[in-house]
Amino acid sequence: MQILVQKFGGTSVQTEDNRTHVIQHVKNALMNNYKIVVVVSALGRKPAPYATDSLLDLVDFPKNYNSKRELDILMSCGEAIASVVLSNELNKNHISATALTGPQAGFITNDDFNQAKIKEVEPTRVLNELKEHDVVVVAGFQGQTADGDITTIGRGGSDTTAAAIGAAVNAERIEIFTDVNGIMTADPNMVSSARPLDIVTYTEICNLAYQGAKVVHPRAVEIAMQAEIPMRVRSTYVEDEGTLITASRIQEIGTDIPDRLITGIAHMSAITQISVQTKDETHRLQSEVFKAMAEAGISVDFINISPTGVIYTVPDTHTEKAVHILKTLGFHPEITKNCAKVSAVGAGMTGVPGVASKIVQSLTNAGVQILQSADSHTTIWVLIHEKDLKPAVNALHDVFALNTADKNLV
Repeated sequence: MQILVQKFGGTSVQTEDNRTHVIQHVKNALMNNYKIVVVVSALGRKPAPYATDSLLDLVDFPKNYNSKRELDILMSCGEAIASVVLSNELNKNHISATALTGPQAGFITNDDFNQAKIKEVEPTRVLNELKEHDVVVVAGFQGQTADGDITTIGRGGSDTTAAAIGAAVNAERIEIFTDVNGIMTADPNMVSSARPLDIVTYTEICNLAYQGAKVVHPRAVEIAMQAEIPMRVRSTYVEDEGTLITASRIQEIGTDIPDRLITGIAHMSAITQISVQTKDETHRLQSEVFKAMAEAGISVDFINISPTGVIYTVPDTHTEKAVHILKTLGFHPEITKNCAKVSAVGAGMTGVPGVASKIVQSLTNAGVQILQSADSHTTIWVLIHEKDLKPAVNALHDVFALNTADKNLV
């Protein structure tokens, strides 16, 4: 049988009116002779009563609640409710459907509660249900340990659920439905001329997602890439095909992706830059600083190491803790708060001279100070003051003509 996986986010299933659009997408797929696995998130966002954050409020999280295992029992309820609600409405519309929780759908995870990792997906129950029904609605974001404890797999977990079940049942395609019509060249709330992309590579969207684009979770894309299953990111509310995420296979797709120099601009805010300099025992500084951050569970980024010290960034929420640790070790950190990271991502920049120069010149012309920079084969990052974020993102979007052309050459 041909299987299609469709994932719908919380706002898509929040109201009966919104769910009519979901049902129409399901009907369209059934007309093309697919069996469908629908993955759902919890109904809406806070203050909607069954949204994940609303459920957490019931136990006064994070102030007065410490058991991560029990939190997972609570948080898994939102998606379970959504799966039953949508399954019921599909049946009311004469579509044979049934609902399964994550554990019932075969998701086995480790016991890292609240951010569990999927160890395996046993799809036998899902495949058997598809023989009896046209649609199986699976609660996203959840699984269970080998011992039977309920787990959740972290924010964005429903995307990961969709990709994992798609790989397990060898789906023809995975469709991620959102509030926007595909993946944009930049955040449309930041750049008014941002436009949807027709096609991106797995690597590009992973980089965009890790650097702040919030349309699809990067772990989901990695799973789809490993399984070689195409993904589409589409709007729940229109019939447009949205953005195709696939490998750079020119003959199959008909588009030479590498000719597009820059695909999109992503950004992250609320970052602190930490600089630790010393004239003595440099090697001790380098090893002790990062060891201390790791032991404290502080994620570091934008690392620059020199003979006289280190510079790196942490999320603003970890600044106070990081500074305290460094001072305890006898270091004297200098911090720059309220920073932002802007990333230019494109599979076509590899080996092309002049890209970094163009980025630096455009930011300079916009009056934006660069605090740090780094690059890889497909991404160039700059750290700036957060007050300069909007002009920086718009300057890079404009200089690479992302609002007008599929090809933006140096």
